[in-house]
Amino acid sequence: METLNDLVGYDNLKIYQNDDWFKFSLESVLLPNFVTINLSSKKILDLCSGNAPIPLILSTRTNSKIIGVEYQKDIYDLAVKTININHLEDQITIINEDVKKLNKYYEGDTFDLITVNPPYFKNQELSTKNVDIHKTIARHEINITLDDILKTSCYLLKNGARFAMVHRTERFIEIINKLEKFNLIPKRIQFIYPKEDKESNLFMIECIKNGQNEIKIEKPLFVHNNDGTYRDEIKKIFRI
Repeated sequence: METLNDLVGYDNLKIYQNDDWFKFSLESVLLPNFVTINLSSKKILDLCSGNAPIPLILSTRTNSKIIGVEYQKDIYDLAVKTININHLEDQITIINEDVKKLNKYYEGDTFDLITVNPPYFKNQELSTKNVDIHKTIARHEINITLDDILKTSCYLLKNGARFAMVHRTERFIEIINKLEKFNLIPKRIQFIYPKEDKESNLFMIECIKNGQNEIKIEKPLFVHNNDGTYRDEIKKIFRI
């Protein structure tokens, strides 16, 4: 069922969702608040945009032009409706396209920043998948792989520009190796924990194309208190 909801604590921002497919996630709020946005950034690209929560939140932090890319037509339609109802058409553009084909739209060295909340799970024959195709494509590397995302990002980013991603901690070592393969050098990392007594399940990473080998590990981010309520740092990000 299609619904129109408030975008957490962001005043006057609305987002269209379909409860039968999926709703925007915690990560889609954390990542656009984590990434560094320079005043010199003029053009931002968000890959695997879904119904556009990341472009929406980025628009509260910058006046830069933002392009979102969503492969699934039904989800793309939700994203377009979301942008239109928030009257952000002059700042945010959503493209219904395969990330691997973005070279048809843009030359190399075009963007100052790329963000992505990608499918987390490899498309393995024995992996458990949701019966809903929208959720399956969003969560598993069926249409696009991590390598596809990094290769495209390396091509589209300007030299010295930033790349920011959220992903599963269990794939951390693999991701670090792949980032360096595509000349995206890690500069900042923050591990995310469900609670203080739990292991990290997610992390956010910010890289610079052809950057120097210097890295900062941010303080860990704990999501919930022991009673299940949000921690103060999460409430601050959510503006609640």
